[in-house]
Amino acid sequence: MNSKLDYVFPCLKIINCLSPLKLVYLIIFLAILPTNAQTPVGYNLWLGYPQIKKQTVRSEYLRTTNSIFFRAKTPVLQTARKELLRGLEAMLDTVSGVLDSPNAMNTMWVVEKNDLNQELRRKLIGDFERIGKEGFIIKSVLVNGKGILLITANEDLGILYGVFKFLQLMKLQKKLDELNIIEGPKLDLRMLNHWDNLDRTVERGYAGFSLWNWQKLPEYIDPRYIDYARANASIGINATVLTNVNANALVLTRAYLEKVAALADVFRPYGIKVYLTARFSAPVEIGGLNTADPLNEDVIEWWKDKAKVIYQMIPDFGGFLVKANSEGQPGPQNYGRTHVDGANMLGTALQPFGGIVIWRAFVYSATDATDRAKQAFAEFVPYDGKFLDNVLVQVKNGPIDFQPREPFHPMFGAMPNTSLVMEFQITQEYLGFSSHLVFLPKLYEEVLDAETYRKGNNSTVAKVIDGSLFNNKITGMAGVANIGTDINWTGHPFAQANWYGYGRLAWNPYLSSDMIADEWLRLTYSNDSRFLDPVKEMMASSREAVVNYMTPLGLHHLMATGHHYGPGPWVNDLSRPEWNPTYYHKADKFGIGFDRTPSGSNASSQYAPELAKLFNNPDSTPEEYLLWFHHLPWDYRLKNGEILWDTLALNYQKGVDQVKEMLGIWKQAKMYISEEQYNEVKMLLEIQLKEAKWWRNACLLYFQTFSERKLPTGVELPGENLEYYKSLKFPYAPGN
Repeated sequence: MNSKLDYVFPCLKIINCLSPLKLVYLIIFLAILPTNAQTPVGYNLWLGYPQIKKQTVRSEYLRTTNSIFFRAKTPVLQTARKELLRGLEAMLDTVSGVLDSPNAMNTMWVVEKNDLNQELRRKLIGDFERIGKEGFIIKSVLVNGKGILLITANEDLGILYGVFKFLQLMKLQKKLDELNIIEGPKLDLRMLNHWDNLDRTVERGYAGFSLWNWQKLPEYIDPRYIDYARANASIGINATVLTNVNANALVLTRAYLEKVAALADVFRPYGIKVYLTARFSAPVEIGGLNTADPLNEDVIEWWKDKAKVIYQMIPDFGGFLVKANSEGQPGPQNYGRTHVDGANMLGTALQPFGGIVIWRAFVYSATDATDRAKQAFAEFVPYDGKFLDNVLVQVKNGPIDFQPREPFHPMFGAMPNTSLVMEFQITQEYLGFSSHLVFLPKLYEEVLDAETYRKGNNSTVAKVIDGSLFNNKITGMAGVANIGTDINWTGHPFAQANWYGYGRLAWNPYLSSDMIADEWLRLTYSNDSRFLDPVKEMMASSREAVVNYMTPLGLHHLMATGHHYGPGPWVNDLSRPEWNPTYYHKADKFGIGFDRTPSGSNASSQYAPELAKLFNNPDSTPEEYLLWFHHLPWDYRLKNGEILWDTLALNYQKGVDQVKEMLGIWKQAKMYISEEQYNEVKMLLEIQLKEAKWWRNACLLYFQTFSERKLPTGVELPGENLEYYKSLKFPYAPGN
């Protein structure tokens, strides 16, 4: 925090150089500076702690707090105590101290189970059994006839999560005197995947450069690393992969492992384990071997030795994330081996140390002439049950690649004997980067709630990944991070909600996106219902708006080359067929869409019979997936009575209209937030509106060359011709 004097002294050095008029301006500038420099808008994420008027605190305990009993015996507990005091002192300014032993004046206890007296442990024994290692209990209890507010847990990490939960409840203005919260995470591994490169560029990153300043590590610890850890711990994220899945073997050298160890030291008190991406060819690239064959004895020993070195330097190292034999990355298939051979070799190396291998199922081959959507299922499902217990297979939410809408990946439910990790994208690679407001928990919820029918009804994707459907030993969710060096971390202020929402769903995949939106808005902006209700509705509709103006009715992969930014449905000249949008929409004079029924690629057969039957008939296929599964005539009549061409065009227009409505809602919210908060989002919404029109115009003009039909009434006419939209280039778009 800086005072006015920090600004004054540098200015005094140049006063003699100023004209009288400029000197007046300088005096006015200094007069309006705050007494203390303020945290930049957006930097605090959902962790800002505005002061609460004492009379509005919904807790008798907190209105009368004299001291808190909090015995901080470990670094994690010391972190929790620091966070509790940070929040309470900012919001209440009434906390007089924290004691290491109970006192008659205490009105709040924050203690592990083992520090409770026998009577309380006995009363709460059933609750402790429900919360596991990382869960917590927050409730009002009687101690020696006196009511106290208790936060307790089996282990120290649960205390940290409980403290963050309690502070959130305060900000949400919940009544605290009758709390009875018994909560634990439903997934073991709650991970962020950073696609960060060692040169600090971020693949598919739209919020600046990588946070990790490798050049200055390990000696220099940027305070932002600590704030990153605080933010993740506050929503229960317990793992981070520091490096890109398109891996660089150098990160496994001692020089870089020393830097990784420094970050691990920062994150450890926040309950976050560090993972690294392992380049499969590392034994050749940095190990001096002439092969990386997973069945070669020298290769096996090299990885075992590497694991020993890593765990000597980072005792709680989490393990490896591996992208192999995908998009040109090396892997076991280079040597005629299988995914099982590669994954189990690495799993064996990590087993003695408790480490895990996360093997990505995002694979497709240019030499495979079948539907790209089928390839991961075909490669992995035959190996169900053959992976080691410490090997997890990480599967993207849909069978193509993070599109605005895809049906859930058919691997979910089809590998009952393998632990599957859900991979969501938090960064908005195909959804407008950090220019477009898209509330992604709506997408996550849609996938998690999807019915797989793999074990009767109520066999949802969420039940697959939380292990309850097939009793898997390790469970998890991974999110491709949207975090960078931008002041507000995520580029777009509302993109913070996707980070927050991902963390909440990784903790509990059964939460509703509406509840998450409500929480995030209250924690970040305001509890005023006049602000909350319309803005929450805006967030709820934002993902559907993007689907409408980009890829309605099950269209997908229509973006331009390389940067994946704007529309490029005409692209057909890329070296691999499945990189071309024309491969996916297959528009011709007869119609549009990808036939994935038995008369086409038969990808529908990879789903349970109940779903395959549904998807094979266009009349029963949900219209949001219609063109994903069917190639239909332009005059095919939909349930609304309109022909396909008219419905497609009207959906594109609807997406544009929805963004106009979002902009109108935000303008009405102006009076409830700061001018800076308002202007930042308003400018971005104006960009989104312009680009929504761009998507609508470019796609409809291109598809019109096949349909040869007029745009229906209600669709705005494009302002430019098709050649204009084809001519647009973006060689320096971020995230490439």
